[in-house]
Amino acid sequence: MDRQGGPDPAGPAAADRRRPWQRRRPAPAPAAPTPAPAPAAAEPPAAQPPASPRPVAPQAPASPQPVLPAKAARPRPVVRTAPVSDDVSGVPCPVCGTPNPPDRRFCRRCAARLTPTTAPAPLPWWRTVWPFRRRTRSGSGRATRFLVVLAVVLALCAGGFLLLPAGRHLIEDTRDKLGKAKAVTATRVEASAEVPGHPVGHSTDGLSNRYWGAPGPGASVTYTFAKPFRMVDVIITNGASSSPEEYAKQARALQIDMEVTARDGRKVHKKLALSDKPGPQTFPTGISDVTTVRLTLDAPAGAAPERHLALAEVEFFQRS
Repeated sequence: MDRQGGPDPAGPAAADRRRPWQRRRPAPAPAAPTPAPAPAAAEPPAAQPPASPRPVAPQAPASPQPVLPAKAARPRPVVRTAPVSDDVSGVPCPVCGTPNPPDRRFCRRCAARLTPTTAPAPLPWWRTVWPFRRRTRSGSGRATRFLVVLAVVLALCAGGFLLLPAGRHLIEDTRDKLGKAKAVTATRVEASAEVPGHPVGHSTDGLSNRYWGAPGPGASVTYTFAKPFRMVDVIITNGASSSPEEYAKQARALQIDMEVTARDGRKVHKKLALSDKPGPQTFPTGISDVTTVRLTLDAPAGAAPERHLALAEVEFFQRS
């Protein structure tokens, strides 16, 4: 047949000359009907295993997170186990306790030092002073050292007890030098003799152009104080005045005997040697609990029948 649906004029021969895809395929024969299967008994549905959760793939972070720098660590050395020796009578390892041969210096298991050398602890300062000084910290001779130290301590205590007055005097002198001195005034002044017009009160009036006049050597003056004090210094201005012209007009004593009476009745005697020159002269005393002081004039200089001994000023100082 042609394209218009009519019969093919060429006949069957022309149809054979057509190409394979242009040929018509014959229609299939209708299949015979198959009988329907008998209905089977209903079976219970088999139990289905629970579905396992599907693995979730990790998601990559959106951006890289900061990481702190790590401290470089030196790789630990690989400890090689030494062959076991039969002689293990040496020092056991102080770290792992493994017995080692006596000729080894390091542990055959952990390589720790078998004879560690540690520096001795420093000695306290008092152990470096004789007689407590020693060279080692070992326990040898500990009893002997204890007895020696005990004997030294007892000797020092006994010496301090026997030398207590001298030690106390040394302490008081040190306090006198380190402390400040202030003037103290006598409440009563009495003289054994005085020249008219020059009473003994002029020796404590604070003026160096007036003086106490004594008839001659051997005259004395006594100063009494209101309460006991520590007398550290005595300042004496000799002669009639501190002026050189007035100083030589009267005689003056070049030696004064000083007698100090303490609160407990104890008396202290001192000899004061004065220079033959005008002006104040200082004498350290260092006497405690002073209540009265008596001065006796002696060794006159420039004496003459018409002259008398002159003492311009006497000052006492106590520790503040």
